[in-house]
Amino acid sequence: MGIIETNDLTKYYGKSRGIIDLNMSVGEGEFFGFIGPNGAGKSTTIRTLLGLIRPSSGEARIFGRDIATDRTNILADIGYMPSEATFYSGMKVREIIALSAKMRRKDCSAEADRLCERLALDKNKRADELSLGNRKKVSIVCALQHEPRLCILDEPTSGLDPLMQKEFFDILSERHRSGTTIFLSSHVLSEIQKNCSRAAIIKDGRLIALDSVENLSKTNTKRVTLHGVNILPDTIAGRSVEAGADSVSFLYNGDIKALLNAAAALPIYDMTITEPQLEEIFMHYYEKGGDDV
Repeated sequence: MGIIETNDLTKYYGKSRGIIDLNMSVGEGEFFGFIGPNGAGKSTTIRTLLGLIRPSSGEARIFGRDIATDRTNILADIGYMPSEATFYSGMKVREIIALSAKMRRKDCSAEADRLCERLALDKNKRADELSLGNRKKVSIVCALQHEPRLCILDEPTSGLDPLMQKEFFDILSERHRSGTTIFLSSHVLSEIQKNCSRAAIIKDGRLIALDSVENLSKTNTKRVTLHGVNILPDTIAGRSVEAGADSVSFLYNGDIKALLNAAAALPIYDMTITEPQLEEIFMHYYEKGGDDV
């Protein structure tokens, strides 16, 4: 049994779609990615998993327990980082962090101090004075200071500068190596490709793919660049065409021999064929719903 299990998990807001028939399993110790643009259903999924909103139908189990009936015990061992962090006005950072620890009935001061130092977080600032990036840092400390068994992170890096993003993922990697399960929801595909072993892709509230990141990245589609022309001829059917001054780049998933024959008739002086980036593959899933990838 996975550390997270959903069975036909569905949430409607009145007649509006939230998520529909989600079936997903995340194993203990995984670094799992949850991919989709804004509005796809990522945050609805996470809030339903945490029992913050009730599902319309289906069920979710974490640590083998039903979130609908055992929410308090489940949440005690989860570190949750919401996409938007808000805090009580007037409170200092140290007070926010201490309140979070107190709610868990645990002395987290030593780990909180270590995290604040690594994230260069000033504990004496008040919530009203915090930039978006510093609010994110406070949220990171609150989510990780009690060393939870499972971390659920919803778009965690928005607002963090590149150096802090690196430090944040260094911290997550250390936790992962020690056995922590990490569920990372993001629309930044490079984060998923670099850190996660498996990922699910969600579109319009439905899962359209769930596999290892390696398998999701495997495709017959190639990124082809022709040097010497800047217009894609009718003899070559490509997608996502990008034209330069004397080159044209495009996604191609047809017959390679046909491509070479067509290219041989063009005044090109060089040609490159590479694997597409995960971002390009993701867009293919979204355009085709996962078909013919």
